[in-house]
Amino acid sequence: MMYVELKNQLVELEKQLKLLQLWSAQAISAQALASTAPFACDTMTFEQWLQFIFIPKMQQLMAAKMPLPTNMAIAPMAEHVWQSMPERHSIIELLRVLDALVNQ
Repeated sequence: MMYVELKNQLVELEKQLKLLQLWSAQAISAQALASTAPFACDTMTFEQWLQFIFIPKMQQLMAAKMPLPTNMAIAPMAEHVWQSMPERHSIIELLRVLDALVNQ
């Protein structure tokens, strides 16, 4: 059941990123994807990290029925990065829901 809710939340996250024009039609470079920094903050924006790393990784874990993270905290990073951007607060709230869903 949690996988169904998680999948729905990821779909909603993608929808919100597209709605706010934060979704990139262009693929990101392999070099940027190879970052080892938290949230790949040295090679991409937070929204790019959501699109190119977080969403695909969560989808892969669910498709393979692998264990999900047990201590996920994506919303605090979003709050930090987007604190002065009220138009992105709906995405922050979605990330809070995702954190809570995975951490239950």
